[in-house]
Amino acid sequence: MRNYVERLHVPVLWWLLAIPTALSLGGYFYEAGLTDPWPPLIMLGLGALFTVALISLGRARLVISDGCLRAGGAVLPLASVSEVVPLDERQSARLRGPKGDPAAYLYSRPYLKRHVYLALEDPRVPYWMIGTRHPAELAAAIEMCRACPEPVA
Repeated sequence: MRNYVERLHVPVLWWLLAIPTALSLGGYFYEAGLTDPWPPLIMLGLGALFTVALISLGRARLVISDGCLRAGGAVLPLASVSEVVPLDERQSARLRGPKGDPAAYLYSRPYLKRHVYLALEDPRVPYWMIGTRHPAELAAAIEMCRACPEPVA
């Protein structure tokens, strides 16, 4: 049973900025003296490169199911979580930067400003920080899963 699913899509603005960036970089090669067909091919190549990069970034998902949090390829059993705190932009920036622990697990995207802090009982990985657009909802889903006893098989 899935308790929470969030797809971390790339913002539309990033897609809109990729088009003029590819065109202007390709146009630079016209000014540099390259003749056809190279500048249009460079524009198409850059457009394809930006498309692949944005699709790759946008495939990120957060899934809570069967008592585990799946963030990308990592899996965290929620039974090992001791504290859940939704963070605002300022708190997130502090923990991503100077106040952060290098041993912590960070799953985020550059366009996500808010996170959820998950304190762990494992001394090797002190906490997980998960980027999300809805930190309060994600924290509530994690708390709900932690409160429910595991089903007996």
